[in-house]
Amino acid sequence: MIRFVVIFIVCIAVLFPLELLKPVDDYVIVPFTSMLADLCVWLIHLFDKGVVVEGKIVRSVSTGFAVSIERGCNGVEAVLILVSAILAFPAPWKNKLAGIALGFLAIQLLNLVRIISLFYLGQWNQVWFDWFHLYLWQALIILDALGVWLVWLRYLPRSPGGAIKPA
Repeated sequence: MIRFVVIFIVCIAVLFPLELLKPVDDYVIVPFTSMLADLCVWLIHLFDKGVVVEGKIVRSVSTGFAVSIERGCNGVEAVLILVSAILAFPAPWKNKLAGIALGFLAIQLLNLVRIISLFYLGQWNQVWFDWFHLYLWQALIILDALGVWLVWLRYLPRSPGGAIKPA
């Protein structure tokens, strides 16, 4: 248990500052966030053509309301928490890589729902938008990372005695 906690904290201490480095921001985070905005608008266009994307901003043509996908809203921090938990747990690398890949997808799919729901919620009621944005969705994205990690633990290979096979 102590080994897990130490490795988890070290991973967090390395990955979070790494995300803040200018080259990582310029070449990974900003393009990823813009791609996320593009994907949101593509999905919205399936039922509402009155939406445009400008970089990381999703804007309604009719109301002018827009959401800007900022740091903390792109799901990267939740992914980093999940990656840290998976890397800290003693498991085969094949399982770790699969957990990271599937966890990334699960977190980002929920994050797409989050962004699109906030986009429409903000056009309907600013108070509800603020509450959902600041409290509900933040917690749900982190809980998604926790849930993915728990599911990942459930599917790790086990020895005949039922213990998880270490890496």
